[in-house]
Amino acid sequence: MAPTMRQAQEEHAGRRHLQVACAIIERGGLVLAAQRSGSMSLPLKWEFPGGKIRQGERPAECLARELLEELGVIVSVGDPLPTTTHHYGDFTVTLHPFTCVIDSGEITLHEHAAISWLPPDRLAELDWAEADLPIIEKLGR
Repeated sequence: MAPTMRQAQEEHAGRRHLQVACAIIERGGLVLAAQRSGSMSLPLKWEFPGGKIRQGERPAECLARELLEELGVIVSVGDPLPTTTHHYGDFTVTLHPFTCVIDSGEITLHEHAAISWLPPDRLAELDWAEADLPIIEKLGR
């Protein structure tokens, strides 16, 4: 995934631009939310689980790898949703969300503090990382 001109400018200006794949995991009409640990950046904020896309890695591949590493589950990565970009003070995040289904494994928290399964219209009740808010808005409709 080649960087855009804006990403190259931000990197040059000292602002990191992270490409992150995230999972919208649904089960029984509920959506999985994961709370970041207190030692992570954006501590204790809620997010859709996932992680940074490595050089040469496709977003869907990243997501399958990250969900196995972070939650101990094997997923089927489904359809992509529209990407969203958010500018934090010292870095920028572009989220690549995908719908996902857990194929096997029980969720084990390796990096997160907690998880919650909520109906889409209640997701906004949590204290989310700002980059995830546009996705929540779309899901809550």
